[in-house]
Amino acid sequence: MLQYKIKDLELTYTWTIARESSNVKHNVFVQVTQDGVTGIGEAAPNIRYNETAESTIEVIEKAKSLIEKTDLWNFVDLGYAVRKIGEEQTAAKCALDIAIMDWMTKSLGVPLYKYFGLNKTKTPVTSYSIGIDSIEMIKKKINEAEEYPTLKIKLGLGNDEEIMNAVREVTDKVVRVDANEGWKDKHEALEKTNWLEKMGVEFVEQPMPADMIDETRWLRDRANIPIIADEAVKSAADIPKLATAYDGINIKLMKSAGIQEAMRMIWMARSLGMKIMLGCMVESSCAIAAGAHISPLVDYADLDGNLLLANDPFKSVGVEKGRMVLSDKPGLGLEGEF
Repeated sequence: MLQYKIKDLELTYTWTIARESSNVKHNVFVQVTQDGVTGIGEAAPNIRYNETAESTIEVIEKAKSLIEKTDLWNFVDLGYAVRKIGEEQTAAKCALDIAIMDWMTKSLGVPLYKYFGLNKTKTPVTSYSIGIDSIEMIKKKINEAEEYPTLKIKLGLGNDEEIMNAVREVTDKVVRVDANEGWKDKHEALEKTNWLEKMGVEFVEQPMPADMIDETRWLRDRANIPIIADEAVKSAADIPKLATAYDGINIKLMKSAGIQEAMRMIWMARSLGMKIMLGCMVESSCAIAAGAHISPLVDYADLDGNLLLANDPFKSVGVEKGRMVLSDKPGLGLEGEF
């Protein structure tokens, strides 16, 4: 049996990045039940990829009969079959994949990380994201994030220098920058990247639009800090063409269509010598837990979407001094009501 519902996730503060602002996210949650065991998954539709709650539900409806008539233990073949439904709409497919993997590991009675043979003590420190805002609010958010040793600062709207100067006025923490495709010219991107290096920034994520691969390659050849792909990479098939233009990739389950493809992406990126970050959209603890359970495999984490919410419907992964603490309960270890 497959069920779904939309939950309105309210943000503590207005969330602004280079392309949009929002106060609430309409995420879609699914649960699959077979043999008396229920798995839960989540979709965080993103307008960048032409996704809405409604388009997500359309894909889930198309997949319903397939999932309900398939033995979920055949989750690999089932995963490939779900990926073939419709064009893109990877968030919907991600919700289904997470639910199936949660079901499978609950059926086995083991936490997801243990199924993959991972060491839970090797989870990375997650960065805490600071969205674009007034200078006063940015400083307030940074002060409220005192317990998190690494910050991710959103730039790309024209006042980058003002924002970064304000950041450095109140903290000397490790800082990562995400421009969300905000810089449209390679010379501008190089100038800003060189300046950010002087500001002690660890790396820059998606400085230019995803289709500007040649320009990003030019930038990478001249920049002294790593350049990480985000919007430019969705699946394992995207990675080889990016290996000469970026130093690493940001894998998000919502882009990859779930855990199974994310694992393929990790092995592909590793084979090409690239750094790997696990990121997220604005998500509840459901989808965040799915990413966190495979995070011992990666270099960096930006799994803080649940920390930005005022009404997270679930609990799972803890955070101690910025480091994620995984639950030992079966599956994702979720607590909360579907």
